[in-house]
Amino acid sequence: MHPGAAASPELVSIIIPTFNEAAGIGELVAYLRQHAEGPVEIVVADGSSPDGTAEVAHHAGARVLRCPRKGRAAQLNHGAAAAAGAILYFLHADTYPPPGFLAAVRAAVAAGAGSGCFRLRFDSQHWFLRLNAWFTRFDVDAIRFGDQSLFVRRAVFEQAGGYRPELVVMEDQEIVGRLRRHGPFRVLPQAVTTSARKYHENGAFRLQAVFTLIAVLHWLGVPQERLVRLYRRLIRQNKV
Repeated sequence: MHPGAAASPELVSIIIPTFNEAAGIGELVAYLRQHAEGPVEIVVADGSSPDGTAEVAHHAGARVLRCPRKGRAAQLNHGAAAAAGAILYFLHADTYPPPGFLAAVRAAVAAGAGSGCFRLRFDSQHWFLRLNAWFTRFDVDAIRFGDQSLFVRRAVFEQAGGYRPELVVMEDQEIVGRLRRHGPFRVLPQAVTTSARKYHENGAFRLQAVFTLIAVLHWLGVPQERLVRLYRRLIRQNKV
């Protein structure tokens, strides 16, 4: 390389775990392709969705992986193992990163971050959700939302051991503490926008109370099987 030449941007692999996301995955992939800057690949790690998610994602331009094991943590690990990027960016299927997100991620990594996330914004003006989102600017693991997305240098992800596949809930929050041991964690000032659908379906106050209860029980060491049963009993959804 010529001494005055700028280094080429690192390849970023965007990894999206899906299960029954056919209604929205095409629009998200199109958005990511529209806002892609520099080398990037979009990997959809699908958990054998019966609704055609994989086909929709493929037609939208994503690389689709049929995961041998359903579960967000297992699917994220499978996507990471197959991805080619030096930087991994894990994103929920109902979350949109801000314009310029790839440049922000690359800049944070170039400045020394081993991993990090964005702040959060909901697609709702409910005051309680806006308050919840406001707190995500602070670098405190107890208020970390999986919906904030996660970027990480591949080397850091591998050193940390990846996601714990035995975790069905709390997998997004649990990994952050392990990532911090292998490099600085940064909360970037821009915000992703995520769906508030689950809050509207379950009630904003009720759902946050359930999430808080599950988080506390998790950190107290309650077995994952009991947490999953509690989650399924208290939350209206079809993902876990």
